[in-house]
Amino acid sequence: MARSATTTQIVLARTTVALVIVFALVGLVTHGMSAEVWNRVFRSIAERPGGPMTFRFILQPVMASVLAAVDGVRDARSGAPAYFWSLVTGSAPRADRLYDGLIATSRVILLGLAMDVVYQLIVFKTFYPGEAAIVAVLLAFVPYLLLRGPFQRLAQLMGAGASPQDKA
Repeated sequence: MARSATTTQIVLARTTVALVIVFALVGLVTHGMSAEVWNRVFRSIAERPGGPMTFRFILQPVMASVLAAVDGVRDARSGAPAYFWSLVTGSAPRADRLYDGLIATSRVILLGLAMDVVYQLIVFKTFYPGEAAIVAVLLAFVPYLLLRGPFQRLAQLMGAGASPQDKA
């Protein structure tokens, strides 16, 4: 079951989704999806860790990992299924689980979008919105998606799982 969210968290999550979608669509319309575009995107992503603002390649995944750890422990205590596995298998309502992850990571994704806009304007002297959306999601949501379940499992192994009386 998804956590209860404040109005601010809901607005922030919706703003994040809207911005990622708008950035992706504007990037698609302005630059297309040719092999040349994909080459440029992945080449520039591979070159970014050695350039300016490298700290964000550490900062965003670390922030997402901390959020994954907190939510993984919460999942262990509540007896929820593993996050990524429940999304893949559908053992829990997918929309609720995705919503929960988006609520948790929306600030990190927005920070990633902002930092990528600044990076692109400094380094490229132009702006590729689709690329900004890809980088923000790769650095902020993907680590959360991949780490929340292992953190939950680790918390269960360390004794933070729901006790039988909690489940009754």
